[in-house]
Amino acid sequence: MGFLEGIVAVYLRQLYYPEGFHFPLTLLSPEMLKVEWLREITTIIMLVSIAWLAGRYFIQRLSYFLFTFAVWDIFYYIALKLILDWPSSWLTWDILFLIPVTWLGPVLAPVICSLTMIVMAVLYTYLPGKGHPVIIRPLDWILVLAGSALIFFTFTIDYLNLILRNAKTTDADSPEVKEQFWKAITSFVPDHYNWLIFFAGELLIIGSIYFVVKKSISNK
Repeated sequence: MGFLEGIVAVYLRQLYYPEGFHFPLTLLSPEMLKVEWLREITTIIMLVSIAWLAGRYFIQRLSYFLFTFAVWDIFYYIALKLILDWPSSWLTWDILFLIPVTWLGPVLAPVICSLTMIVMAVLYTYLPGKGHPVIIRPLDWILVLAGSALIFFTFTIDYLNLILRNAKTTDADSPEVKEQFWKAITSFVPDHYNWLIFFAGELLIIGSIYFVVKKSISNK
């Protein structure tokens, strides 16, 4: 699935970025944007289906989903590197997702997230096999959800700011304001990623994993 996703990205870049992918972005038509949303949704449905069929209970299914999602994401970048020799570095900016708004970030950020998900999934499936049922307390869920929210914030803040600036305009529906909004999007070039907030989110997630593993082992 990672290679298939990479191949689709190759086609899209040939259509919209024949001279190579770069910022500012070329806007998709509303019709193509809907198609891309549908592609992303169906990809998630496929991954959820794999996890649901492979797992027997919630934590196991969640672990399988995280694992397959992470492996898919990593192999997506492996495919692009093999086919297009892209990205040029770990800090190359990329479009990560389009739902509900455009997600942006250096390639290294989603790769770190994927590796974290793999570690979590492996531990949460390994422990029960060794006689240690996974015990996740409400605090552990709060930590992992708070960490995920911080990371989501770093991916979406740039485009959320563009949308909010337009929404604050008194006459946001006027053709002139809409034209200015689209110009802002098509001229936007990301130049700063908030690694501090990203790693704060990572630390919360890693802390949650640590507490879950510790609690599960001590309650054999």
